[in-house]
Formats: sequence, structure tokens, C-alpha cells
Amino acid sequence: MPLIWVWVIFREMVTVLSRIHQGLKRFPALFFLLIDPDRQDTNTLSVIGRMAERAGVDSILIGSSFMMSSNDSNNIRALKEVTSIPLLLFPGSALQLDPAADALLFLSLISGRNPRWLIEEHVQAAPLIKKYALESIPTAYLLIESGAFTAVNFISNTLPMPADKPDLVVAHCLAAKYLGKLLIYLDAGSGAKNPVPDNIIAAVKQNVDLPIIVGGGLNSPNMVRRKVEAGAHIVVVGNQFENEGYDHLEDFVNAAHQH
Repeated sequence: MPLIWVWVIFREMVTVLSRIHQGLKRFPALFFLLIDPDRQDTNTLSVIGRMAERAGVDSILIGSSFMMSSNDSNNIRALKEVTSIPLLLFPGSALQLDPAADALLFLSLISGRNPRWLIEEHVQAAPLIKKYALESIPTAYLLIESGAFTAVNFISNTLPMPADKPDLVVAHCLAAKYLGKLLIYLDAGSGAKNPVPDNIIAAVKQNVDLPIIVGGGLNSPNMVRRKVEAGAHIVVVGNQFENEGYDHLEDFVNAAHQH
């Protein structure tokens, strides 16, 4: 087989999901940086992308509960010009799909009972995913009570899961596994007062053998480390840097990576 074809086949096999699994063989947990394109211009994104590259960020999530910007493609391309970090769409609706991204978290809001976020948005998105040839990663998304009414609560018109009911969360995550989801995302939501409780993370890890993403309310490297020790495979931070700046980004990444 010609060498060029071997290279092409290998490139096809190296998906974002496979890179996640490879990263988890190297580190106890991965660090994903969440960027809301509504809050950044392309120049700022270029600066953030370079900082993320230097800090060792494993992936950049791009998304918003309520996107007002129509400049998403330019934002993604601005990041691609300065970093090789995988760019993952974290969409609030089918309108936020973009072919410039490397992959898509195909989210199903299984903590709620609103059919729009269980199947309707997915049906609208499916033809575009095929058209754009986007890598789609089926992801179970669970909103966990955080002590604050978040944008996700409002936009999705759903209630979060009780923070003191780990068995209920585990049951939902097991259902997600049996439905064929490949990732579990436990989120306290943007602007959360309290992060996802450690006992919920630990219970899910004990019962469900899928990578667990944890986000919302993680405002320090120590908090990141605590969630990793509880069982998180991937931690996501966004609001903290938007509010306080990116000077300590590497400290957050190291908290996830350290053995």
C-alpha cells in the first residue's frame, strides 16, 4: 500500500473522540476550555487560543445557551489559525452548527423532559451534520442543581436534577449508556453557585463506565483537582476566565493533569 494512503487512513482514524481516550491514558483527567462566542471578538479569541496552546488545554468547547452572534465561523477560524487544539462545538441549538469545527458534542438533555432537547433539535441538526461531515459524539447532558437559576434552566425550560439524589442521577446515566451515549456531561450550569457534588460524580463513575465531563462553578485549581479526585475524566471551565482573566489558565490545566 502506498505510504500516502497509509497516512490518509491513519488521519481518518484519529478522531476527536479517540484523542480524548488517548489523553485519558496519559493524564488522570483532561481540561477543556469553554468559550462563549457571544462574549469575544476574533482578535481576543486569537490571544486566548495562543494562551490555551501554551497552557496545554486539551480541547476548546465553543458554544452558548443563547447565541446572538452570527460570526461563529470567523471565530472558529480565528482559533484554528493560532492553535492545533481540537475545537468542539457545544451547541445550544441546531443553529449553532459550523463546518469549521473539528467535532460536535451531540447533546441530549436527559435530565429534562422537554422534547425539543431530547429529539427535536437533533432531527433539525442531523442533515447539517451529514452535510458538514462533522464528527458527532453522542453525549448525555445532565443539568445538576447548583443554587442558582442558570441560563440553561431558562432556555431549555427544564428543571435541574436534585443535588442530593445521586441514585437518580446514576439511573439517568445508566439509561444514557444503554441508549448508546459515549460521554456523560454533568453540568451545574454557567454562573453556578455550587459545582456538581463530589458524591454524584463518584456514584456515576462507580456505576457507569463512560468518560464523565464535569462543568459549572469550578473557580479554582483546587476545585478542579477535587472533581478529578471524585471521578471526573474531563473538567470544563469558562466563566471563571471570562470574569477573572486567563493568567492562571495553566494552573487549572495542571490541576487536571497532575498524577
